[in-house]
Amino acid sequence: MAYFFFLSAETWTLLAALITLLFVYSCWTYGTFKRLGVPGPSPIPFFGTMLKYRKGFFNFDEECYKKYGKMWGIFDGRQPVLCITDPAMIKTILIKECYSFFTNRRNFRLNGPLYDAVSIAEDDQWRRIRSVLSPSFTSGRLKEVHPSLPSLWAFSDKDEPLELKEFFGPYSMDVVTSTAFSVDIDSLNNPSDPFVTNIKKMLKFDLFSPILLAVGLTDHEILSQAMIFLFAGYETTSSSLTFLSYNLATNPRVMKKLQEEVDATFPNKAPIQYQELMQMEYLDCVINESLRLFPIASRLERVAKASVEINGFVIPKGMVVMVPTWPMHRDPEIWPEPEKFKPERFSKENKETIDPYIYMPFGAGPRNCIGMRFALVVMKLAIVEILQRYSFSVCKETEIPFELDIQVFLQPKRPIKLKLVPRS
Repeated sequence: MAYFFFLSAETWTLLAALITLLFVYSCWTYGTFKRLGVPGPSPIPFFGTMLKYRKGFFNFDEECYKKYGKMWGIFDGRQPVLCITDPAMIKTILIKECYSFFTNRRNFRLNGPLYDAVSIAEDDQWRRIRSVLSPSFTSGRLKEVHPSLPSLWAFSDKDEPLELKEFFGPYSMDVVTSTAFSVDIDSLNNPSDPFVTNIKKMLKFDLFSPILLAVGLTDHEILSQAMIFLFAGYETTSSSLTFLSYNLATNPRVMKKLQEEVDATFPNKAPIQYQELMQMEYLDCVINESLRLFPIASRLERVAKASVEINGFVIPKGMVVMVPTWPMHRDPEIWPEPEKFKPERFSKENKETIDPYIYMPFGAGPRNCIGMRFALVVMKLAIVEILQRYSFSVCKETEIPFELDIQVFLQPKRPIKLKLVPRS
């Protein structure tokens, strides 16, 4: 330490200049929203407003939504992020000007070999890959999805509390790998299955292969789509089924009504048929309400390719625009008693009044979640097959209400545990 006292005046001057430059660099963008007249929390050097995430992304978004209203600005480090909740602006950004100004998502440049996955690719490459993948999710293709839960029944018959993520995680993994990749791993009974040894089989997918190869995607592009489908399909499906099961267990009236619809549609535990499954109205209501409370996409992001004026407001080139769906899905002015699980919000009579740019569990527009229909079909198949045989029940290990983790992905801080009670 004493060494520093013997530095020359020139060295001290250079150090002071360097520190000043670093400070100015760290704060250079922090006047962005002041110039635009947009309110928001005050940033601190280097971190911006990111330290606020310590209380959780969702809590921070909800706090800002209540305080600032339709628009506010935050800083992820030095990066300005414009947060918008106005439905008209959201429609313009996600739909009307998607191809011209807001085609791309924010790219953190940390994607490694998945740089050409459909969720990450940009501009013409994204359009080409998306157009190739889209036919894989038509009704005709989705009718081929036939996941089954027989390996789960032994797991559920132990008369012990189920850790739902351990229950639905293997199911989601098996569904994605068998449907898309022709790899049957039975991950519940074989948790240490060396899935890596089956990587080569990934290029034999039933869902993608004929279309992708015919159109001419490169081997690397095909593998990237396979991996992103695996990662996204596993996490989103298992988490959504976990939240849905919790909502049913804590709302037995809703579960009973849904079981009545299940029994009427598929009497005597009849095999589940795609056409009849898609016509179950109350099942749709239940899933939609669960996704309102726990949306797949809790934040939607796009980057402005050029400066553009929307509803009298100029969004500068390079600005990250973020739509925080979490607080919008829980706004008491839009959803009375927003914390309550009320599937009737999505009944035929009420559904027409719901703004599609307020309720967006899978995003919206050309760049929404491409696997949305696949995820919904898998969720419906799983929950119907379970409710044919069992009822979800809370137990002493069930945390009510549960606490959400503060990380980016929407999941409980501690595992949700329920019991499966055989139906009489």
